[in-house]
Amino acid sequence: MKYKDTLNLGKTAFPMRGSLPKTEPERQQTWYDADVYNQRLAQNEQKPHFNLHDGPPYANGNIHLGHALNKITKDIIVRYKNMNGFYAPYVPGWDTHGLPIEQQLTKAGHDRKSMPKHEWRDLAKDFALEQVEKQKADFKRLGIMADWDHPYITLQPEFEAAQIRVFGKMAEKGYIFQGAKPVYWSWSSESALAEAEIEYHDIKSTSLYYANQVKDGRGLLDNDTYMVVWTTTPFTVTASRGITLGPDFEYVVVKPAGQDKKYVVAKELLETVAPKFGWEDYEVLQSFKGQDLDRVTTYHPWDENAEEMVMNADHVTLDSGTGLVHTAPGFGEDDYNVSKQYGLEVVVTVDEKGNMTKNAGPEFEGRFYDDVTGTVITKLQDAGVFLAKESITHSYPFDWRTKKPIIWRAVPQWFASIDDFRQDILDQIDNVNFYPAWGQKRLHNMIAGRGDWVISRQRVWGVPLPIFYAEDGTAILDAAIVEHVAHLVEQFGSNVWFEREAKDLLPEGYTNEHSPNGKFKKEEDIMDVWFDSGSSWSGVMQQRPQLDFPADLYLEGSDQYRGWFNSSLITSMAVTGKAPYKNLLSQGFTLDGKGNKMSKSLGNTISPAEVGNKFGVEILRLWTVSVDTSQDMPVSDDILKQVADSYRKIRNTMRFLLANTSDFDYATDKVDFADRAAHDQYATVLLNNLVKDLKDCYDNYRLNEIYQRLINFINVDLSAFYLDVAKDVVYVEAPDSHLRRSMQTVFYEVLSALTKLMLPVLPHTAEEIWSYMPHTDTKFAYLQDMPEVADLGDTADLLTKWDVVFDLRSAANKALEAARSTNLIGKNAEAAMTLYLTADQQAVLTALDLDFRLVMMVSQLEVKDADQAGADMPSFDGVTVLVEKARGGLSPRDRRYHEDLGADSDFPELSKAEADLVRKYYPAAVAEGFED
Repeated sequence: MKYKDTLNLGKTAFPMRGSLPKTEPERQQTWYDADVYNQRLAQNEQKPHFNLHDGPPYANGNIHLGHALNKITKDIIVRYKNMNGFYAPYVPGWDTHGLPIEQQLTKAGHDRKSMPKHEWRDLAKDFALEQVEKQKADFKRLGIMADWDHPYITLQPEFEAAQIRVFGKMAEKGYIFQGAKPVYWSWSSESALAEAEIEYHDIKSTSLYYANQVKDGRGLLDNDTYMVVWTTTPFTVTASRGITLGPDFEYVVVKPAGQDKKYVVAKELLETVAPKFGWEDYEVLQSFKGQDLDRVTTYHPWDENAEEMVMNADHVTLDSGTGLVHTAPGFGEDDYNVSKQYGLEVVVTVDEKGNMTKNAGPEFEGRFYDDVTGTVITKLQDAGVFLAKESITHSYPFDWRTKKPIIWRAVPQWFASIDDFRQDILDQIDNVNFYPAWGQKRLHNMIAGRGDWVISRQRVWGVPLPIFYAEDGTAILDAAIVEHVAHLVEQFGSNVWFEREAKDLLPEGYTNEHSPNGKFKKEEDIMDVWFDSGSSWSGVMQQRPQLDFPADLYLEGSDQYRGWFNSSLITSMAVTGKAPYKNLLSQGFTLDGKGNKMSKSLGNTISPAEVGNKFGVEILRLWTVSVDTSQDMPVSDDILKQVADSYRKIRNTMRFLLANTSDFDYATDKVDFADRAAHDQYATVLLNNLVKDLKDCYDNYRLNEIYQRLINFINVDLSAFYLDVAKDVVYVEAPDSHLRRSMQTVFYEVLSALTKLMLPVLPHTAEEIWSYMPHTDTKFAYLQDMPEVADLGDTADLLTKWDVVFDLRSAANKALEAARSTNLIGKNAEAAMTLYLTADQQAVLTALDLDFRLVMMVSQLEVKDADQAGADMPSFDGVTVLVEKARGGLSPRDRRYHEDLGADSDFPELSKAEADLVRKYYPAAVAEGFED
């Protein structure tokens, strides 16, 4: 027999390597085959509900890292809630209408304008559903546990009908109106855009300075006076109808030397602009407040049929320009608002494709708006009013899908106004819990400053605006009519709107006083896709019996403060008077390892599929909780490799625990807390505190603290101390000894608790561990509940005593290092240690009944009174520690030194205690002896 055969060397078939890319798909298939998702829900049917409402990703292409971060985070939260006392279904969703899908069809060679709308929509629907299936497979590969067989999709008839009913209720309350105010217009998409569909980029453009001659100076200005105007959008001069001044700013009338013209500019900007105009010498003749010049009129620079009015508004600044702002009411929100107050004509000189229209003038007609700057300058020069041009760099809005610049353009649109219930929304925001907390102020400010929401789109693939027009053009927004349309859509899908004539969409026999001939038209525009997803609280949460309204949690990227968080809040408040969510959690964006935004053009993207194939999705899931998701997060191969190292440490620790509980039955071998050895009691308290802390982190969505706390527990509490000490017990002591069973009890509790606590984050690994655990009562760990925080009484005093122990251990370790540095010892087991302790320190060890020799892993240890220490003895951190060469001989079995080796003649190489153990548990050794 060999000596190692008398050691309790734990055994387990749990593999050291996870082989995650191979085993994860196999394990996922077992979940789906066993319908673990519904098994878990069935267990929880009588428990309180928790609903996380999934914000729908857009169905177009494979998922990216941001999708993965989002869905993994949701999965972690929902899994935890299901394991911690809640009925928490998870219904995934997809956003499927809108421009990107139309663009994909166009790229594929389909021409929207050459086919009936309903056929185009059929193509779009087929494409969208293909994308849904593609993304569904991607999400399932991440290990997401959800109701994949019954997702919500915004093109589903029941969802579309609910959306139309939301629109109808908003219209009934007077929140929907039609107007021709300027909106974000994407000429590249030929459609209006919502604010959430805009992104900003720096561009270079030409700004112009020119002068409008005064027509009626209202007794203040002569007709040889010119208002110096500044614009950054030269094409809009074709539609200019006003000049806006700051009412409290001071404006001066200036006469440059050698000129017979006088000019009006803001006094504060005079010294800045004069050199640009070549005014080397000038005289200031008069000074006025902006409000004094209100309603002065000027001639348009070249259009003899138009005049421009001087107006006052607070949006004017003195940051740049001349303090006199060119105003074209058809091409800007501020321009429109001030012009509306003054009753000015709204002129639009650009069509839906960005080309100049006939009313811009023959020199401009048919030309792209951004190509006419030269012509505008020529017209101004010919009129003798051009002063200067310069190139400026400024932030400008772009269509986030086509990546092309947009323009403000006034066209008839349908709007939703929040003016009547804005304060109600702001009050509700105060009742929502935000994670991180700054999200509350961000959303509050967005709602406080939000203008009217343009909800119409000049596209085909979407939910129709259920609006009819009478013969005289009167819009029909009757609640009964909208409900009738909703019922049709519920039956036939929204294509019914495009397949039938207006009369066939109205209730049979419908009449209207504005249509004496019984003729009606239907609205051809569709709803903004943000109205689609923003209605999901109605189309999903209120429609599905297993869900509740309002949702407990909305969780999306921080861009959704102006997107889904925003639109959902507005529609829900408009209809129900409630916010659709009780808690709102936002996340930052994924960056590359250098902190740059990921983009295909830069070639710095990492796809979830790549990570899964290379590392396994468990590494991606672990990365998700390793970062602070409230901020932008870097990710790279190197970062993922670091996370993989942490994963291996977790896996190997769990493997050690599995191996050393393989001969342990918790039901029969468990040692109660009060009877456990001191170090086992300490480990039990640490575990209990870990359970409490991790559950608190899960409950309050502090997921990155889960990673920090878990890794610290494994690396510091277990590996650096407890499991290191443990080997001298679990390997060496008698298999069924009290000391060993005490430690195995803690091992098993740690193994069980950690498996459950880590399952939401690492479900594949946790289920694998569970399958190797002895004496488990269910096949799937996910069907277990989270561990409870045990009532261990007041453990503060115990932890305080252990603080003393670790102070002593630190001093003793320094003494051992000093002995190693002089080659007195090698391993700790080669040492005999004497500690000279105070009465208080000795009292702590006595109270704990602690075997400090075991804690230090030395062969012999003696404790003496501190006053017995010699003056020449070494002291470490105030503790006198004497380290000597261990006495006796080295046992080949436990690798420690004993002074009684050979006390039993049958086992001359073993200590007396070892010989007794071997004789009892390994009787064959007496007859066979041991091999060398």
